[in-house]
Amino acid sequence: MKLTDAKLRTLTTPGKYSDGQGLYLEITPAGGQYWRLKYRHLKKEKRLALGVYPEVTLKEVREKAATARKDIQAGIDPSAARQAEKQRKLTEAENTLQAVASDWLQHQSNKWTPDTKARIWQTLKADLFPLLGDRPLALIKPKEIMRAVQKIETRGAADQASRVLQRAKAIYRWAATHGRIETNPMLDLVPGEILKPREVTHRAALGERELPEFLQRLENYAGDPTIKNALKLLILTATRPGEVRGARWDELHLDDALWVIPAERMKMRQEHQIPLSRQALEVIEAMRPLSSDRELIFPSPTYRSKSISENTFNSAMRRMGYGTATAHGFRSTFSTITNEQDRTMGDVVERALAHKDRNKVRAAYLRSTFLADRVGLMQWWADYLDQRRIGAEVIQLKDHRAA
Repeated sequence: MKLTDAKLRTLTTPGKYSDGQGLYLEITPAGGQYWRLKYRHLKKEKRLALGVYPEVTLKEVREKAATARKDIQAGIDPSAARQAEKQRKLTEAENTLQAVASDWLQHQSNKWTPDTKARIWQTLKADLFPLLGDRPLALIKPKEIMRAVQKIETRGAADQASRVLQRAKAIYRWAATHGRIETNPMLDLVPGEILKPREVTHRAALGERELPEFLQRLENYAGDPTIKNALKLLILTATRPGEVRGARWDELHLDDALWVIPAERMKMRQEHQIPLSRQALEVIEAMRPLSSDRELIFPSPTYRSKSISENTFNSAMRRMGYGTATAHGFRSTFSTITNEQDRTMGDVVERALAHKDRNKVRAAYLRSTFLADRVGLMQWWADYLDQRRIGAEVIQLKDHRAA
């Protein structure tokens, strides 16, 4: 006999009360009233929980049982399907965009310097996580990523938009490879079809004729001395902005006039030894009363335990009237001028710029033999900058080397 609402209201004795076709209400000695469906799958008897009475009414539980019977007839085990769905939701909850991005970034640790990792995380934190960070990776649609990067583009940050799109695609590719999602839905997101076409330009560098006025303005820069000295050392050593920003006192070997940047801070993951000219040593000495009690040579003027920010150099250059040039561009200026001075110095210049030679045997040879040449090169470069600043006659590089 089937159950009725009236009968259900009178049931209090522990036991099982059938509604037919395997559906029944089980009342426990503790008073709990649970809906169950008894069924067979692959010749095994199984039970499926369908809720608690009276939260789940008789009408509702019959509808649930009917749906489950259709699955059983189709060869689907409703209990296993429920467990799979529960696991899927749990997996999705654990694999949000932000959680997977964090694991992806950690996995790439050996490829990037700490500065690079921090910069990548900051871009994601600023432009992607507020919109999609807490969403399950598998439930984010390509159009949502597309809208997020287009939003960045509309504020005039086209380069940033392109980088965020590239990183989002890399996160999804890594997630699919490592089983964090079943498939990668972002494969068809092509930057050229999402972002507006733009002219690709190299990082703007100052030309040789612009150097004298710029160097004079830098010498008279009235801003924070830490920023002024950091920019000076950047130019004198032809290093990358991130390498100067993260420069530490314990990396200096002043008795040997060397700055040794460890591999983990270098783009190519290879230790870089930089000969320090007299002028570079003077810059470092000027920082001693300002930061020798700190780990960093050029700490942030605002947050002394942190390095100066990524945009600090370019902002200082804008204040000096050079808004189109970038601090990174001084590496190009150095390369152009030194190579024009002496074409035979190409390998030495490349080593000074910490460019990696793809030939491992040749790279080992260059690393072992060019340090002495680079000592002369970096001193010539510092003298050249001084001479251009004051308008004196420039000593030719080949004459400087012979001397």
